[in-house]
Amino acid sequence: MHELSLCQSIQGIVDRARDGRPVATVHLRVGRLRQVVPETLSYCWGLVTEAGPLAGSVLDVDHVPVVLDCRDCGERTTVADALLLTCGACGSGAIRVASGEELLVTSIDLAPRGPTAPATTPTTHTAEED
Repeated sequence: MHELSLCQSIQGIVDRARDGRPVATVHLRVGRLRQVVPETLSYCWGLVTEAGPLAGSVLDVDHVPVVLDCRDCGERTTVADALLLTCGACGSGAIRVASGEELLVTSIDLAPRGPTAPATTPTTHTAEED
């Protein structure tokens, strides 16, 4: 289950970027060739963050399709079945993967800060004032 190690890496990135602020949502772009199971990723995120400052935050995953550029005919193919990586126009295997291998943290939605106690100025009281 590589989703757990992915979540640990994402947690480190988000924790550094949040600069102490609460996080509501972490947006990701995940290519289909990464073979990430969305439900497992979300479950692992909960495990990794449950006892820390990111507890309660959620992942929003944008799944990126596999897109191939054919070196022979120049066509671009969006792949429905990632097991078949050939040009959809001419059938050539001389392709370049244009997308589908991404794993990016694209943005972080910060949660509003909780209520803070009003700042008070400490006062001193002396016996002479009584």
